[in-house]
Amino acid sequence: MSASAYRITDLRDLDAAFTIRETVFVAGQGVPADLENDEHDRRDARHYLARATEGTPAGAARWRETENGVKLERFAVLEAFRNQEIGATLLHAVLADVRAELPDKEVYLNAQLRAVPFYERHGFLKEGEMFEEAGLQHYRMVLR
Repeated sequence: MSASAYRITDLRDLDAAFTIRETVFVAGQGVPADLENDEHDRRDARHYLARATEGTPAGAARWRETENGVKLERFAVLEAFRNQEIGATLLHAVLADVRAELPDKEVYLNAQLRAVPFYERHGFLKEGEMFEEAGLQHYRMVLR
């Protein structure tokens, strides 16, 4: 059995995803909690959970439709599970659903500087200048 990722339909899985995001972004990177948890979490975002091989929650992500297309957000993998294809598994699950639901929309994200090479390996291109968001350097990236 390998890592898996899926769209969340159960509140326990949503709690696990929020816990992962809090661990990675708030505790790990110092992002203010009120910026990490926003109105989109409960209103219009579609949430995903990745589980490691043994079934442990290991990563989380969300996406939502905006006026600019489909925005991928809040990709987080717990430190103990990094470099084990959890992020790639999560990204592939999200993109499969986005393509099925909104095949003609542009897909974009704001990547933290250290995540840019990961997204480039998966077909995203940097667009524009580096900018700061939640105290961290980012690039807007678009799926080609």
